[in-house]
Amino acid sequence: MSSEGVVVDEAVRAAWDSYRVLKKRTSAKERQEAQLRVQAAVGAYGREEVSRGTVFLVGVLTGYLIAEQSGAEDRLDPLSDLIPAVIRRLPGFEMADPAQVPMVTGVLMAAAMGMDTVAWRDRFGQVPPEEALVHGFVLWLLADLFDSLIGQPGAIDRMMRETFDSMAAERR
Repeated sequence: MSSEGVVVDEAVRAAWDSYRVLKKRTSAKERQEAQLRVQAAVGAYGREEVSRGTVFLVGVLTGYLIAEQSGAEDRLDPLSDLIPAVIRRLPGFEMADPAQVPMVTGVLMAAAMGMDTVAWRDRFGQVPPEEALVHGFVLWLLADLFDSLIGQPGAIDRMMRETFDSMAAERR
């Protein structure tokens, strides 16, 4: 595991790639490339680090959704609108274990309060696979909400891929 609150870049990219695998709009070729990047990151850094990457991205997207709406009349209140809306949709994912909802709610709450979600989650030990899966569903729901709010399907995916591409270019 990386130091508190810090996640390996490739694990964050793999966490986003896991989202892209779930997204129906992802082409078969892109889905296969994403799956290979996820497998490579898990092989190099471990499932735990990729899970931490997902927790990081949940924090980023939650913070972004809150910041994007500051000052808007119809903005989502994080505690009464955003978090309950995400949690209510989790049962729609058959593989979402209800026992994991308290921890994923805690991560969302930490993000809404401006806390480092990875450091907050790290205090409770390793992320078990069942919980990691639910964090992945939360990430998907947040991304979908972002796209819906701005009325541009795939916008957050494009933005995230551009960010990852620019980070890769900087390392060269």
